[in-house]
Amino acid sequence: MSLFDWFANRRKSVPNSQERPEREIADGLWHKCEACDALSYTKDLRANQMVCLECGHHIRVYSDDRIEQLIDPNTWMPINAGLHATDPLKFRDRKKYSDRLREFQEKTGHLDAVETGTGKIENLPVALGVMEFQFIGGSMGSVVGEKLTRLIEHATRERLPVLIVCASGGARMQEGMLSLMQMAKISGALERHREARLLYIPILTHPTTGGVTASFAMLGDIIIAEPKATVAFTGGRVIEQTLREKLPENYQTSEYSFAHGFVDLIVPRTQLKKTLAGLISLHQPQPFLADSEFPAHDATESHHAVATPTHAFKLSP
Repeated sequence: MSLFDWFANRRKSVPNSQERPEREIADGLWHKCEACDALSYTKDLRANQMVCLECGHHIRVYSDDRIEQLIDPNTWMPINAGLHATDPLKFRDRKKYSDRLREFQEKTGHLDAVETGTGKIENLPVALGVMEFQFIGGSMGSVVGEKLTRLIEHATRERLPVLIVCASGGARMQEGMLSLMQMAKISGALERHREARLLYIPILTHPTTGGVTASFAMLGDIIIAEPKATVAFTGGRVIEQTLREKLPENYQTSEYSFAHGFVDLIVPRTQLKKTLAGLISLHQPQPFLADSEFPAHDATESHHAVATPTHAFKLSP
């Protein structure tokens, strides 16, 4: 055997490292940011509340994740979780509305486009509604309107602040007028909540549009938005085609709304829970102090009248 043949046979007997089977990478292990194309480890993203570690882009999250991010562990109590939509109009577009509902219920694990309940944020009790954009674009139908209305009414009875995380394409066209009347129904419940002098904070996330923007999303005592969220009523292309003129730069963003006074705060997701807790704590009713808890007043030291503490203010019943 020649030396050349010996090396040839030797090469065949030694396994080639390039022939090793490729390691399988589990689905969902990495996430590519749609804003900057950065590749991030999903576990690290979740630890950062699904905010891109490179550019700060706020990645869309499910309603379950929102609840986990905001509510203290083991304090979440769902309200009206079993409500689901019917098809009173027997509506059909490319498919039956009833079939579409069933499809999204199986896809998302939710019965409709909102989750409602009570819980605590840094030990402060709240009533919370979180819209699910993955369910027919977070569209507002009769179930969304009913669940939010019942949540607000419950909060009014229990004297709780209301928080609603908005993410919606607007009213659900498959329910016609039934969806449009939810705008007035929710707004009416919020007015009674306001008359009781209770706090309401909507959180506008990407996107908040249509009938949601035209109703409860803009009725808050303090309106918060996530950075670079789309906040609009009608799509930009529709407006441009109607007015036949170019829209301003960054029009229909949370930053534009903030600059023009429609939004009070822009808060990154990672700071949202702390910010909400601070705002809610400022609106907590303070207990009355008995006269005995005040230091004795020496009338000789001052000629100014001192109002009786219990007469200085009055809490709403």
